[in-house]
Amino acid sequence: MATLDGIIEPIYFLITSISFIILSVIQYKKFGKTRETIYLAGLSFFFLCSYIAIILKG
Repeated sequence: MATLDGIIEPIYFLITSISFIILSVIQYKKFGKTRETIYLAGLSFFFLCSYIAIILKG
């Protein structure tokens, strides 16, 4: 159960990143390289970098 103590678990960033990767692949297969596909790929990269930064900071 999540608490409101201000701590964000790193796994949430990893799950969100994987979700955005899956969504961008589906979007790319349906519509090709569109602005939305690039946006989803950028979001997945951002959340993956956030996950790595949180893990490295410890």
